[in-house]
Amino acid sequence: MEVGNYSVMPEIVLVGLTSSLEMQLVLFVVFSMFYIASVLGNLLIVLTVISDSHLHSPMYFLLANLSFIDVWVSSIAAPKLISDLFKERKVISFQGCIAQMFFIHVIGGTEMVLLIAMAFDRYVAICRPLHYLTIMNFRTCILLLVASWTIGIIHSWIQLVFVVNLPFCGPNEVDSFYCDLPRFIRLACTDTYRLELMVTANSGFISVGTFLILIISYIFILVTVWQRSSGGLSKALSTLSAHITVVVLFFGPCIFVYSWPFPTVPVDKFLAIFDVFITPFLNPAIYTFRNREMKVAMEKLFSQVLSFRKLF
Repeated sequence: MEVGNYSVMPEIVLVGLTSSLEMQLVLFVVFSMFYIASVLGNLLIVLTVISDSHLHSPMYFLLANLSFIDVWVSSIAAPKLISDLFKERKVISFQGCIAQMFFIHVIGGTEMVLLIAMAFDRYVAICRPLHYLTIMNFRTCILLLVASWTIGIIHSWIQLVFVVNLPFCGPNEVDSFYCDLPRFIRLACTDTYRLELMVTANSGFISVGTFLILIISYIFILVTVWQRSSGGLSKALSTLSAHITVVVLFFGPCIFVYSWPFPTVPVDKFLAIFDVFITPFLNPAIYTFRNREMKVAMEKLFSQVLSFRKLF
């Protein structure tokens, strides 16, 4: 990808969230705690799944990959936001801004497809249990993972290939704490209406489309369980309610930002906090700490670590 004319705009100013010193201190503490907890929690899930042979199943394979992605979801924008809180002038280079947007959409697109893969895994496990191991074999899991990353990369590339060559010669201030396409495109010194529609159609379609696919799949699973056994409905509801919670929190901000031509209200940058901090933090709690097998495996992992430390 060849970057276009950025010599006239070597850096971009990020407005951030607040200029109040008291609020900056509060946000620094809160965001730092959420970021550290989400990274450590998700890395713990990955390590637990890798280390425990009882968790080497399709469901936990996909869960570990979701946790791996969530580490990146937090790490793309959160560290800079935290470090910028006490800076009077918050800036990012043009190249850094392009890179941030690229990885945000790669990771975001990948996670959306991976959530569909996880919903498909639950559908097969609940609705076709006798064929589960045949359908969700190792080859299928790898194909789903490769498809997730491929779609994420293509989704991001298609948008940025048109954005990097835009002429930038005017204001360089973005009313947000990170770089993203809607506000970045509005800095260009040209008519970007068609490009805005393309980005809205691309990101908006994948956000709304994925959200609808997931909700329909969950409804279909619940109806199937209800038809087979009313007793199993409560258990299925308990399991899927956690998935639906994550889906709503993850897709809500995405749909708000991308489902119509770019909003002028600043609320989207506050909704983005959910995707950067809240959702990656909740995933370990919702998907893992309510799961008995994961809790047992984590306890075993902690015991092994403590035993290893006693040897030294």
